[in-house]
Amino acid sequence: MAPVTPTQATTGLPEAPRTLDRREGPHGEVVLRQRGGPLEGPGTDGHGTPGAPVVYEIIANGCFLMDTSDGRSERLLIDAALAALPPGRARPSVLIGGLGVGFSLARAAGQPRWGRIVVVEREEAVIDWHRTGPLSAVSAAALADPRSEILHTDLVAHLRTDADQVAYDALCLDIDNGPDWTVTDDNGSLYSPTGLAACRDRLTPGGVLAVWSAQPSPAFEEALRNAGFSGVHTEEIPVVRGVPDVVHLARKGA
Repeated sequence: MAPVTPTQATTGLPEAPRTLDRREGPHGEVVLRQRGGPLEGPGTDGHGTPGAPVVYEIIANGCFLMDTSDGRSERLLIDAALAALPPGRARPSVLIGGLGVGFSLARAAGQPRWGRIVVVEREEAVIDWHRTGPLSAVSAAALADPRSEILHTDLVAHLRTDADQVAYDALCLDIDNGPDWTVTDDNGSLYSPTGLAACRDRLTPGGVLAVWSAQPSPAFEEALRNAGFSGVHTEEIPVVRGVPDVVHLARKGA
């Protein structure tokens, strides 16, 4: 029998995360880690902390992005956008920027009102973790929904250069820790005047832009107003420690 790795149950110390997959891609390193539950992935021995809930984490270039421990703010991203749409708009379409751990996609697919649901994700590893890996526990039903599709491409490039220039009723963007804390430098252009103009151009009249952030950003609210959006406001989700997660919301003129 393989030796049992010491865990929180036996040492009284917080259990260290275990790396399930690590990939080098065109935008740097992405890592999937697990806390709690039995060990999974190559090279593990099947032992873990008995009864501990399983939490998966995504790390990009050493920066923590998100995990499966909560998901309230990712769900709010979808709920708030849907609530902000003009009344009576039937079967609105939504583009979700960033697949992440899948909470936003699962929320949209769980709401019958949405029509087309498009997810843009630039990291092939993240898509794999959902289609054939552990994150399928969150997203399998949503990926099987005929309304849903995943585009393996860069969000910033897609918004600016997509040949079809399809307009959406809602853009729900969660590719960074917020406008003031981007995962890679090139993502910063999304929150620039040019990037916000591209977002506005990809919305239908009255369409909604929703942007997730790990902290409020009054400067970004002002940038949205300067870019010609109306109804700019922020909704908050309290967290255990520190400032709340937020969703910045803005509407394109009718």
